[in-house]
Amino acid sequence: MAIEVKPILERFGAEVSGVDISRPLDAATAQEIVAIQNRWGVTVWRDTGLDDASHVAFTRIFGDVIHAPPLKDGPRFSQPELFDASNIDRQGNIVDDEKRRITNRGNRLWHIDSSFMEVRAAQSLLLCHEAPPHSAPTWFADARSAYDDLPAPMKDRIEGLEARHCYFWSRRKAGYPYTEEEIDAFQHATHPLVHVHRGSGRKMLYIGAHARDIVGMDRDEGRELLDELTAWVTQPQYTFSTDYRAGDMTIWDNLACLHRAGDFDETLYRRDMRRTTIRDPQSPGEPGDVVQDMFRPAREVAAG
Repeated sequence: MAIEVKPILERFGAEVSGVDISRPLDAATAQEIVAIQNRWGVTVWRDTGLDDASHVAFTRIFGDVIHAPPLKDGPRFSQPELFDASNIDRQGNIVDDEKRRITNRGNRLWHIDSSFMEVRAAQSLLLCHEAPPHSAPTWFADARSAYDDLPAPMKDRIEGLEARHCYFWSRRKAGYPYTEEEIDAFQHATHPLVHVHRGSGRKMLYIGAHARDIVGMDRDEGRELLDELTAWVTQPQYTFSTDYRAGDMTIWDNLACLHRAGDFDETLYRRDMRRTTIRDPQSPGEPGDVVQDMFRPAREVAAG
């Protein structure tokens, strides 16, 4: 059966079917899937049949898989590549921890995964193991088409600019009581505001909630520009959402789009979501496990 691609928006997002991705794929099929992902930026896969091991195995067709950061109470999964994007603990209970809820609320802001790291993320593959009985979607925004449609004066204004990204800045925006001075002490990553997506050759706006300020620009002025660009990218004509049932998966390219988690009552309903992430091959350094200690102060990192 041939792979079927059903577009969601004219230039962005597609539902893909017609191939069993829970089994090993031949090289031609894997290459076709990668090409589809490069074309559409986000793909939605229903009833995949994936478990933890096959989820990780399928992820490898896109490149080098990043390991998840270690957790204090140990991992919930056997595969170290799986990020826990759930609201449940190791015993399957809904997490009763306000700090973690604030962290999860930060995921409901428009963002790019791991933009706060020097080694950027490329594709993210989010697999649903359990969904609430009501809508708990993921939203996606087309940062390539949004850049294409920018007025020429804005393209000229932002060309060559760089933004500084910090994980703790997005958590402050979500409600965590960090001060500006506390965030100053944490690690930041600097990335071009305009990125060229290798798989398509198209430019995109590399922004989102982790982007704190713009290098060489007054902080307030830079934040106004970042807010203006985020509002532009997240206009209705560039966005769509998708819901999940157990077994459904979305794949998005962090070098082509922004995304955010949708709202749901995380104190009442379980939501078990597991994510793998690909290392951007254009980032500095050699392939291999990438685990950054975000809580390590910037001064310690600078000192080696």
